[in-house]
Amino acid sequence: MISILSQERLLGATLGAFLATAIVYKERRNVYASISDSHSKIITKSSEPMFGKKFRSDLAHLWNRGVDKTLGPVIVSLSSKGW
Repeated sequence: MISILSQERLLGATLGAFLATAIVYKERRNVYASISDSHSKIITKSSEPMFGKKFRSDLAHLWNRGVDKTLGPVIVSLSSKGW
């Protein structure tokens, strides 16, 4: 049979290990939660459009006009050759 002193030491070591494990688990959970919160804030900020809807529409229109003016003669030339 194990002596009372050995039993107390074993019980103390076991309870200490459980307590340390619980503290480490809780702290890791807090760290991961704070990282997740800061990451979601960054994603929320970056998902908002940088410019307004009218500006983007005007920019797309200008882009299309520029492409038409630049590549229009090439398209006409290829169309006349039957491509």
